[in-house]
Amino acid sequence: MQHKALAFGRWQKFSLMEQLANVGSEVHRAIIWREKNEKDSKLAFERALELLDLTIEDLRHRRRLKELLRLRSALVDFFAGNNEFNSSNQKWENYFYQFNYAANLSRKY
Repeated sequence: MQHKALAFGRWQKFSLMEQLANVGSEVHRAIIWREKNEKDSKLAFERALELLDLTIEDLRHRRRLKELLRLRSALVDFFAGNNEFNSSNQKWENYFYQFNYAANLSRKY
């Protein structure tokens, strides 16, 4: 576990938008490193999954469990599977950008 401090309750203090923005940051790192350094890309992907798993375990998001599990499945398919969902780097960047934007908006007000 690479995010030990977050795993022990700090993660649950973040909103869903903040949680997914953080997952998106790790996905972005995995994408950036994909062409440069496979090991670093894999580590970033594993951190993204770890954060997403913490989000899935967050009881506040029970209503969104199906969507979060599908997100996890699609990420695994893209980074470690056969990309059956036809994802792309740009699609993932666009998807997670929205959470980053929403999280930043909520901090300003």
